[in-house]
Amino acid sequence: MTAVRVYPAPGPGSRHALRLSGETSSRERRPQAETRWWRGDLSGLGCHWSRTRTRVAVLEMKTQAAPRSRRLLSVLLTSAALVAGGRCLGLLSAPATLWTLGGLVFLFFLWTRRAPPLALLGQRLCLKVALLRGQWHRRRLDGDTLDVRRAQEETLVQHLHALARTQHSQRHLLSSITDSKTFAQRLPLTDHQHHRKGEGVGVAPLPLPTVSDICGPPSLLPSTKDTTSRLFLPGVSVCLDAMKTAFPATERLQPTARFSCPPVLSAPGPSCTPPPAVALYLQLLLALRDPTVGSLESSFASTILFAFSVLQERWQDLVEDVELGRVGPRVDVDDGIRSNVNKLLYPDPGRAAQLRAELKGGFRGVALRLWPRLSVVLTFDSGSEQIHGELLRRHYCQGVPFYSALYAKAQGLIGVNLWPAEEPRRYLLCPRSLFCEFIPEDSLEGGGAPVLRMDQVQGGRGYELVVTNASGHYRFRTGDVLKVVRFFNQCPVVELQYRRSQTLNLRREQISEDVFLAALKRAVRLWPGAVLVDYCCAQSDVLGQSCGGSDPHYQVFLELMGVRSLSEEQRYKLDQCLQEDSPVYKSLRFKGSIGPMRVHLVGGGTFFHWRTNSPPNTLRAPRVLRQGEHVHFLLGRVVS
Repeated sequence: MTAVRVYPAPGPGSRHALRLSGETSSRERRPQAETRWWRGDLSGLGCHWSRTRTRVAVLEMKTQAAPRSRRLLSVLLTSAALVAGGRCLGLLSAPATLWTLGGLVFLFFLWTRRAPPLALLGQRLCLKVALLRGQWHRRRLDGDTLDVRRAQEETLVQHLHALARTQHSQRHLLSSITDSKTFAQRLPLTDHQHHRKGEGVGVAPLPLPTVSDICGPPSLLPSTKDTTSRLFLPGVSVCLDAMKTAFPATERLQPTARFSCPPVLSAPGPSCTPPPAVALYLQLLLALRDPTVGSLESSFASTILFAFSVLQERWQDLVEDVELGRVGPRVDVDDGIRSNVNKLLYPDPGRAAQLRAELKGGFRGVALRLWPRLSVVLTFDSGSEQIHGELLRRHYCQGVPFYSALYAKAQGLIGVNLWPAEEPRRYLLCPRSLFCEFIPEDSLEGGGAPVLRMDQVQGGRGYELVVTNASGHYRFRTGDVLKVVRFFNQCPVVELQYRRSQTLNLRREQISEDVFLAALKRAVRLWPGAVLVDYCCAQSDVLGQSCGGSDPHYQVFLELMGVRSLSEEQRYKLDQCLQEDSPVYKSLRFKGSIGPMRVHLVGGGTFFHWRTNSPPNTLRAPRVLRQGEHVHFLLGRVVS
């Protein structure tokens, strides 16, 4: 299920948080007087500050305007108290008193217009604090990169001592470990199998969330409050400083439209939430009514792409709802959610007319036409999300820069992107976030592979990342294969290459995700007018007897724009391109050990429908299907 929530920015009116989960507090049920609107966020990152955790969401703040007489009385009393106190203490001279009264009158003028000054000042203060905190963390990060070995050893000891009272720690005497060598001797490498049923979980101070490793059932992930703080403070704040330098327009307060579908983590248990397509519709409705949106944000580029797909399919309904100021009857959503969203809407025929004119003009470059102040798209567009980011830049978001700020997983923060304008995306590993180990790429399949520390890796080599965090993941194999492209002082700068679970391997050919994608993109360029929207593939052995008696082969499913069908010769181009990139595959094809791949075109929206319904807790899009029901679903959507 997809939990869709909208949180307020800090300041007055924060009690009016919109909960799209069907909940309605007693305060929200009270009749509202005249309302004023002010929308803003924390420099485009959409961060809501909290004592225990940082929530990233669309910021919508609603403040209730009291009657003018009451507001005037409160301002006059406050002014009199401040001026009297200042005069009594000798802090205010006569000119200062006049300036103070003039300033208070000006603030009152702002209050009676549009922007609540306390909310505006509060958000500006939060922004300045975040920028200062980011500069401090950047200096600390630079210092840690000068001695990576020391920073990593201290981080490991800190993580182990934090869980010293757990049974797992006492069983392995982890609190007595003072160096990484002893740690590696006492504990073996772990993976998702150790967390399928909570095995290996050392601590669970918070409810255990679940996450899928794409090719299996969900695993239980231990979590603590410290996990989120370590993600925000050294991660988001550092990237906030880098983003301000690369994109100066993001320094000003501006609205952010955030799209989330599905949630990053979902705790077990029932939840009253709308379907993914409805969630994106509601988020679009809130974003479209405001022409001053300055940034779009999502955890993954595919989610923003799906949002624009919903916009392209249902733009007439969205414009009508903006015009009438309500969630229309054609939106199948819970009554409680509908009521909460309707409280945030008001009829706006003028904005609806603007939207209608722009959307009738097509969807290429539509983002800048809908939101002329749009300055950046914040989303992860590396690895498997690469094609979604490329399609957004080429089609919907032409002319808008993208920033993939963080490389993070459910286990915590891994790296930060200090070079927003560089492509492909490169991330500086954070020595103080997780304790990281690395398995050389050429030793992944064999047993007894050497495991290296962060200070032992070599430039130009590929490694699988192994992490240890403060919430119970000990020497956990993430499955992500990284390439060390250079060093920042002593610290590696990496590119995300592929995921081990997404490797094709019928006859030990070991075709990785990045190799297949490179061949596919080259083949698409040979198909006139074709634009790659999404893809996935499967090995024929997944289909079992339904595959018939043919030789083992790959089933490839493509969603394309610009073409409706492909000739057999065009389909074979993909097989040829893969043979050129993989000598082992070419040899097996020549011997007849592997048959020619079968390329299928599926209808538009197929991958959106599939990924938003199955599986619900997959963090990143699967490229290699391991379950027969998924393959049969896609076969049922084949159009050519």
